[in-house]
Amino acid sequence: MPEPILLVEQLSKRFGGIVATDQLSLAIPPGELHAIIGPNGAGKTTLIGQLTGELWPNGGRIIFNGDDVTTLPVHRRSALGLARSFQITSLFLDFTALDNVALAVQAHAGHSFRFWKPVRAERALRDPAMAAIERVGLADRANILVSRLSHGEHRQLEIAMALATRPRMLLLDEPMAGMGPEESARMVETLRELKKELTILLIEHDMEAVFALADRISVLVYGRVIACDTPENIRQNAEVRRAYLGEQQVATRHG
Repeated sequence: MPEPILLVEQLSKRFGGIVATDQLSLAIPPGELHAIIGPNGAGKTTLIGQLTGELWPNGGRIIFNGDDVTTLPVHRRSALGLARSFQITSLFLDFTALDNVALAVQAHAGHSFRFWKPVRAERALRDPAMAAIERVGLADRANILVSRLSHGEHRQLEIAMALATRPRMLLLDEPMAGMGPEESARMVETLRELKKELTILLIEHDMEAVFALADRISVLVYGRVIACDTPENIRQNAEVRRAYLGEQQVATRHG
């Protein structure tokens, strides 16, 4: 395996008496789409929060692209190329999709928002924003008000906003949550294209999508990785079946 772009060593996080991540270790090489799966309460979102700097661990360390980022704040990690979708939890509904992404470009560049001047009028903001929108398949919706976009398009737009920061690695926390079958299928195709260019860490409950996309899967239970392997080996892993997937689910969905 090549030198990992993300190395997590013995990461621990406690909330009072609750252990959310328990001596957790991961090594993700460049170019991999690595999925994290596990039951509710397994510590998946807590892990993402620690990777992005929203939560500081009680122990362990995080190495990103050769730099120890364990104690760096969110904006420093973003500047190094680590981006999380849905960091901006509220889209500007009365702005267009293009305006929203242009504002993300502007914020990443360290400039203050200038709401009185349409950001899309500035080429230095508009061009990278449009490029990000095209990458998620929303080019024909760029000039539509966000309030008119569907739930699935909101998710795509949030990924475009993360892409606008020109990341080396993308962290996705349940990008298909709340989507119907058609929207989920479009998101799978979007991620399939993005994985050709970016390293991606994906947390997702949609097992069909996970097994279609992932190069490797780590299974998290009670804050510990109980298995890390290829999708095919994860399907056949007896401990994973007992802990999470379930015999019937694996047999029904994956033959």
